[in-house]
Amino acid sequence: MSAEAADCELIESIGDLDRRLGSHRRQGSSIGFVPTLGGLHGGHRSLIEAARGSCDVVVVSVFLNPTQFEDPADLARYPRDLATDRALAAGAGADVVFAPTVEEMYPAGIPEVTVDPGALGAVFEGTARPGHFRGVATVVAKLLAIVAPASAYFGEKDYQQLVVVRQLVADLSLPVGVVACPTVREPDGLAVSSRNAFLSTAERRAAIVLYRALRAGEDAVTAGATDAAGVESTMRSMVGTEPTVVLDYARVVEDGRLEPAQTVTGNVALLIAARLGRVRLIDNLRVVR
Repeated sequence: MSAEAADCELIESIGDLDRRLGSHRRQGSSIGFVPTLGGLHGGHRSLIEAARGSCDVVVVSVFLNPTQFEDPADLARYPRDLATDRALAAGAGADVVFAPTVEEMYPAGIPEVTVDPGALGAVFEGTARPGHFRGVATVVAKLLAIVAPASAYFGEKDYQQLVVVRQLVADLSLPVGVVACPTVREPDGLAVSSRNAFLSTAERRAAIVLYRALRAGEDAVTAGATDAAGVESTMRSMVGTEPTVVLDYARVVEDGRLEPAQTVTGNVALLIAARLGRVRLIDNLRVVR
């Protein structure tokens, strides 16, 4: 174990975490929180570094939440390497890695009381993965209650998740600031994701078409296009240049929301999702006019 990882305390129980953070809360120290499923990568590093730059204490959770996976096979193949996750978290500036078991988080089994994300959880990724955002909203609410941070950090790469979390915090009057951090990309533009590791060499080459499609949509908007359907057609056409990529959706929505745009008159977000073999990737790009 590296010296940095040794300095980053590993805590596995809710009670131990509460005792560890209690003194910081009493002293008025600000706690920054980065919730993760594990499989930490450069995108997570950027979130931890952002928290480190603004908060006195940084907590990173590593919890592979089963309630947000509708496919058991997808859950089974998700990366699990706590030692590597802890080392990355420590190197980025985390003070604590909170890594509870499923039994610690859900001692009575799958919870009966859950958080319903409403219409926000029923579109786009919610259509492709029924129940996913109920699992996300429930575990995020639970983790925010456990950690009680001043700020929680989420990546813009998971656009719909960010919208759901912001609404969750607003509607439930949770005393936490939601901080959005920019998407981290590979040199060729592919959004960094734990799922990229499952791509074959050929699929990895083809995957860049998602970013190219987003950039094509962005170019259309910045060139003056106002018809959202036309922008979406432009993105679909770009994806069509890679026959191995199966497009799920390419949509234009109002910035900060999930409402489909009819005309592009202000800031928008371009959303895209596609399958490459057994791997499903999502990405997005905000366009400011």
